[in-house]
Amino acid sequence: MTNEDFIEALSSAGITLTTQQVRQFERYYELLVATNEHVNLTAITEKKDVYLKHFYDSLTVAMYEQKLKSSESTLIDIGTGAGFPSLPLKIAFPDLKITMVDALKKRVNFLQEVVDTLDLTGVEIVHGRAEDIGQNPKYRENFDYATARAVARTSVLAEYTLPFVKIGGRFLVMKGSAAHQELLDGQKALAMLGGQVNEEFVFTLPNGDQRYIQIVDKKTKTPKIYPRQAGTPSKKPIS
Repeated sequence: MTNEDFIEALSSAGITLTTQQVRQFERYYELLVATNEHVNLTAITEKKDVYLKHFYDSLTVAMYEQKLKSSESTLIDIGTGAGFPSLPLKIAFPDLKITMVDALKKRVNFLQEVVDTLDLTGVEIVHGRAEDIGQNPKYRENFDYATARAVARTSVLAEYTLPFVKIGGRFLVMKGSAAHQELLDGQKALAMLGGQVNEEFVFTLPNGDQRYIQIVDKKTKTPKIYPRQAGTPSKKPIS
């Protein structure tokens, strides 16, 4: 996906980028590739692949959750890594307030460099594990949206994310081909943590790769015992 393909595909989906936003995506790409030479951020470094599989793919969630486009909603991105999906969302929708969580200090440093270089505001970067931060009153049940990309299967991911979502908010699940089965397997975890599936969307990226966006509504408060101690959700998923 070239820069022009990226701009055109977004435009067709109702997302129009300004010249400044196009430059911000380009600078983000340059910083990603430069930093990736000494910090493991991504296995995808070819420009056309970054624009498709990272930038465009990150923005697909706003095609199915329209409020991300036009509101000052708060979104927390768990295990954000190199900033996906939250930084592309922030660039495209500047009013969105984002919090990025990652356990690796080197990635946190990279994210701060991107935020500073692109002069982004309304961004908080938190160094730590979701299990610990999810018990912090400053962050717990304080967000309109929580999401994560390529972090864990849905039953585990629910425990990482739903404790951050306020009642009436939403957990936005972004998955590949295994999404539907993961959702079925994660029904008990979602219910126990206060979530209820609202909608599921299936679509393909311009290269034909299948993707799922699943929207989970936060209906009730998450029990205080969740998230459990660091490492426990992945070792002993709710089932």
